[in-house]
Amino acid sequence: MNSSAPLSEHTPGPAAEQGPSTGSAITCTVKPIESEEEFDEQIQALPASCLAVIYFHAPWAEPCKVMSNILDTLASTYQPSNPQRIAFYGIDAEEVSDISEKYDVTQVPLIVLQKDGKVVDSITGTIASTVREAIEAHTGASQASNPGRAGLPPAQQVTRPAPSQDLEGGAPHNQSNGTSDLSKYAPGSKDPSTAPEYSSGDSNGKTEEASQEELNARLSELVKAAPVMLFMKGTPSAPQCGFSRQCVSILREHGVRYGFFNILADDEVRQGLKEFSEWPTFPQVYMDGELIGGLDILKEEFENDPEFMADKAVSGKSGGPAAPKGIAA
Repeated sequence: MNSSAPLSEHTPGPAAEQGPSTGSAITCTVKPIESEEEFDEQIQALPASCLAVIYFHAPWAEPCKVMSNILDTLASTYQPSNPQRIAFYGIDAEEVSDISEKYDVTQVPLIVLQKDGKVVDSITGTIASTVREAIEAHTGASQASNPGRAGLPPAQQVTRPAPSQDLEGGAPHNQSNGTSDLSKYAPGSKDPSTAPEYSSGDSNGKTEEASQEELNARLSELVKAAPVMLFMKGTPSAPQCGFSRQCVSILREHGVRYGFFNILADDEVRQGLKEFSEWPTFPQVYMDGELIGGLDILKEEFENDPEFMADKAVSGKSGGPAAPKGIAA
């Protein structure tokens, strides 16, 4: 894919690269975003009236394969204009996790529609007509009134996609709207048990949210569940963001035994830990119940002191999830 050029009198703007065409017409394509810096640069270059179509996906989610085809086709029905009216971006939700966190992405595929820095709509599922109608509504598009837009095909019936696969390679599971819900994902059989048995999202029969005092008491126990605790997105065998994956790799490289908690499986812990630790992002690493920090801090600690966490390491063995101190679920 060709890199985009700044909007000018003769060139298309961000995400308005040459794509499938009819005759010699240049059409829009979905521009992949590799970093938060690139995303910010692209968004800031858009006119206030331009609709940004931001597509969050993940390679392991089967419904995303369907949505990727739908969005590629839909983008190709739009032509660049001056001023730019629409731009399409594709973001790997786990690799560019800072952006996912900003938009609170908990399931994929997810399409966010944004204008002038404000979210105006979001769409989940893989129904082509729903996506198309939402985009048309916010661009005010119609073939007669929008000379910069290629004719859209009529609404089509889309065959329901194959059920998405469990991240652990288990049996397929169906989602009512064709999405993979990250917040429902829990450790599988391949992940060793860790102290908080309720990391799978089991509320142990509780139907009301715990009081702040109860939550803080729970978090106090969780951060001490193992000598080293990693609060991450996903599990060690299936990390769901690049930063979590790197933390797992570093701990394993240094032979550190650790407990883990999948914050995507429990939103109460995910949100509560941000205030409890006064650390707004994940992953978070704790040692002996005290916050070490995130990925950058963990890297710095090992770079500055090769013996860091040496007393938590298993001699001659690679690190991994530990059997933590006993805590009743």
